[in-house]
Amino acid sequence: MKQLAAYQQTFLDYLSKQNYQKNPLGLYEPIDYIMHLDGKRLRPILVMMAAEAFGKNTEEALPAALAIECFHNFSLVHDDIMDNASLRRGKATVHEKWDVNTGILSGDAMLILCYQYFEAYDNATYAQLTKLFSKTAIEVCEGQQWDVEFEVRNDVQMHEYLQMIEYKPAVLVAAALQMGGIIAGASKEDQAHIYQFGRLLGIAFQLQDDYLDAFGNPETFGKKVGGDIIENKKTYLYLKAIELSSEKDKNQLEHLFSLSAIDEESKIANVKEIFQSCGADIATQKAVEDFTNQAFQQLDSLQISLEKKELLKGFGTWLMNRSK
Repeated sequence: MKQLAAYQQTFLDYLSKQNYQKNPLGLYEPIDYIMHLDGKRLRPILVMMAAEAFGKNTEEALPAALAIECFHNFSLVHDDIMDNASLRRGKATVHEKWDVNTGILSGDAMLILCYQYFEAYDNATYAQLTKLFSKTAIEVCEGQQWDVEFEVRNDVQMHEYLQMIEYKPAVLVAAALQMGGIIAGASKEDQAHIYQFGRLLGIAFQLQDDYLDAFGNPETFGKKVGGDIIENKKTYLYLKAIELSSEKDKNQLEHLFSLSAIDEESKIANVKEIFQSCGADIATQKAVEDFTNQAFQQLDSLQISLEKKELLKGFGTWLMNRSK
């Protein structure tokens, strides 16, 4: 989408004016580093896009957009420590470039900075933004905890998984859009609809990510295909296969997901065969379509121009077609 590039540039110009090079450098240099790593900046773009859709100038949305981006990156710093990850966007993670203690403390500072960015708004707007932000932040933490627990559980249920992906990736997308509405003074009804648009689209995005991890094009997906299978992640595909498979295939699938030291290519091939033979691949694609359509239905109720609705729908279409 050409419009995204304009939003992105506006945000990057604003980000470039932020001064993170201050004392103590050991606290702020890692923040400057992670905030300036390459990224699509989708969440801050959504804050700006929603504010403009409801009639506000995009520049007025920039402090909240920065808060959302800062929180997103804060969560990545701490997630990378928990996952012992060495790379983020092709560069060394903060705890690898510095150390774990630095990653923890700089991450904590980033969370506090988010609240300071909201101080750019009047008291009433600040109260609404921080209330939504606090709710979203604790939900993201809850989603992360469930994600950690699911790695060692063999009894994960579908409704639990859907709640986890709602809280981990989806609510931040939803909050970004609602923040744009808050800044623009949108009605409570419009705020609710645009929040649900983001929530449902975020769920669809994660379900598609589950599908693409197994069946995506390695040249466009951006990650190694089959990574979730190697890591024994109980994704929507896996849970749907457990539900739909014959007893024999179910037992084989559970056995394969109990193994760590195994020929990776063989494991990926065997798991994908089960996913396809029971129809879990088709069921997952259907779920992606259903959640995407539900998201688009929320746009019908918004009290904004048809042009702005089409812009938001265009973003959703672009997002869901990003790496097929």
